[in-house]
Amino acid sequence: MRIFVDADGCPVVRQTEEVAIKYDVPVTLLCDTNHILQSDYSEVKVIGAGADAVDFALVNLCHEGDVVVTQDYGVAAMALGKKAYAIHQNGWLYTNENIDRLLMERHITKKARRASGKHHLKGPRKRLEDDDIKFKEALERLLASITD
Repeated sequence: MRIFVDADGCPVVRQTEEVAIKYDVPVTLLCDTNHILQSDYSEVKVIGAGADAVDFALVNLCHEGDVVVTQDYGVAAMALGKKAYAIHQNGWLYTNENIDRLLMERHITKKARRASGKHHLKGPRKRLEDDDIKFKEALERLLASITD
């Protein structure tokens, strides 16, 4: 088992590594050439810049039983298709039961944005320390359930 992190702009790299160290699970951080990452624990793979290049590299590298940390529903869906586990940076698990709904919601929202002609969306709320704690606890529960 290995943890793969869609690390471009991922706010929970440190938390992922802390839990991985505890469970002795190797971590691979994937980022594009626009991001500079360094880690004393994780393997860092820099993927050439390009639309979805990191996403496809991550999915190609992961296997059944691996864990994928991503906020991208498409990446999560492809990971689930390979029988990997997928977890969002806010700590909730992607599952075969919720991924179709998430993808549909993303599609509907994108369609509505295009139709309105307005692109002044607020964006996500500011990330709080509680968000990091929830993620870390959820990842720990996931790893504990997998490694038992």
